[in-house]
Amino acid sequence: SLLKPETAAVLKRTVEALMERGAVVRNLENLGERSLPYKISKHKERHKRGGYFLVDFEGPPSIVSTMMDHLGRDIDVIRRAFLKHPVSKKEECSGIIPVNYEDKLIAKK
Repeated sequence: SLLKPETAAVLKRTVEALMERGAVVRNLENLGERSLPYKISKHKERHKRGGYFLVDFEGPPSIVSTMMDHLGRDIDVIRRAFLKHPVSKKEECSGIIPVNYEDKLIAKK
């Protein structure tokens, strides 16, 4: 298991690597430490537990392969994954709809 300063160092390295590659980090969420779904052997060690983190960022798709390679070489990262977040559609403001006052006057009569 990672100690707090080591965990912070891993996250700092990861976020800095993302920003160096042109990504904008929007959010960092700690999901806590939990049992891994299966035992993972990585960097000549067997792991049963791990800390889970979500890093929400926006960046060009081309950085995924370089970040996978970067995180794969980091001895403190057991497993890494990238998920494509759906882009929410922004509604355009239609502005103020002009009121037809003639129709309002006729409706009152």
